[in-house]
Amino acid sequence: MVNKQIKVPYLDLKASYKKILPQLQTAFTRVLESGMVVLGNEVKEFEEKYAQFSNTKYAVGVACGLDALILSLSSLGIGKGDEVIVPSNTYVATLIAVSRVGATPILVESKIDTYNIDPEKIEKSITKKTKAIIPVHLFGQACEMDKILKIAEKYKLKIVEDNAQSQGATYNGKITGSFGNINATSFYPGKNFGAIGDGGGITTNSKKYYKLILQLRNYGERKKYYNNLIGFNSRLDELQAAFLKIRISQIDDINKKKNKIAQIYIKNLSNVGDLILPKTHQKATHVFHVFCIRTKKRDLLKDYLLKKGIVTLIHYPVPGHLQEAYKNLGYKKGDLPIAEELAKTSLSLPIYPEITSDKLEYVIDSIKKFFK
Repeated sequence: MVNKQIKVPYLDLKASYKKILPQLQTAFTRVLESGMVVLGNEVKEFEEKYAQFSNTKYAVGVACGLDALILSLSSLGIGKGDEVIVPSNTYVATLIAVSRVGATPILVESKIDTYNIDPEKIEKSITKKTKAIIPVHLFGQACEMDKILKIAEKYKLKIVEDNAQSQGATYNGKITGSFGNINATSFYPGKNFGAIGDGGGITTNSKKYYKLILQLRNYGERKKYYNNLIGFNSRLDELQAAFLKIRISQIDDINKKKNKIAQIYIKNLSNVGDLILPKTHQKATHVFHVFCIRTKKRDLLKDYLLKKGIVTLIHYPVPGHLQEAYKNLGYKKGDLPIAEELAKTSLSLPIYPEITSDKLEYVIDSIKKFFK
């Protein structure tokens, strides 16, 4: 039992970087001495490593996760007049990517226990305008990809995985980021597999899409100054690629450590108050980018923990269909009740590999005291 107050951040990136500081400094110096800071060997080598990690033939580094989604949809020819199915419970970037290519996001409810898109509710949202499904492997858990792939095959739809939160997770033994026609991820620093700045990636087994993405990320050039496409400026820079080459060797260990912390939370917080703890589908694995609990007393618990020095986050307080930016979609409060319930009750606890046992115990004890 911990009696004194302890400060517990939601995430401790400084501690994460400190462990590999000499390697980061070496990578930094190597990039500077190379004189090549955009689309050089560091990016090429990282792309090869990330394709191997993702069990795909190809990988392309881009500027951020949002760009990865936009370029993925663009490469599939999705645009104005098209519809793309997305989960109701996701970060707004998934919707923004659809909007940015001129298409319309169609929101489908997620499952209340896994927080991922409910495959049983996808078919009724498919129309003649539907061109793709974006399954979001939320919080670190893989979606039910067998069912989603069957639906896509039945209706001849494309699959673009949003794998921003689940690098290393699997479904039926197959790694996320390898199921779709083309797949997008983020290397935002807070992710299990994060850069030290922004970054994103795209994976695919299609040589056609691979070559198209290489052009699209670099102004649409087929060779320098010769543009046969209207492209983007979205390139993973050499420095971030050099850092990610170091981080990729850590990802399995990070995922294992976060799983261990998650199991400690689950063991000690079961049957506490009205807490609902994360559930993992029997065919899926979870890498716990986020450890999301649910309670009707969410806001009170969040404030109580903050007063005790414990920082938590809410993923996400406003569901996509109720965001002001998406009022044009015509949704109203009550239309997607599961997403709204998750928005009202979800709270994410600190979960990072460097969290000490005394801090973890302090978080658990503080939550128990709140419910007493």
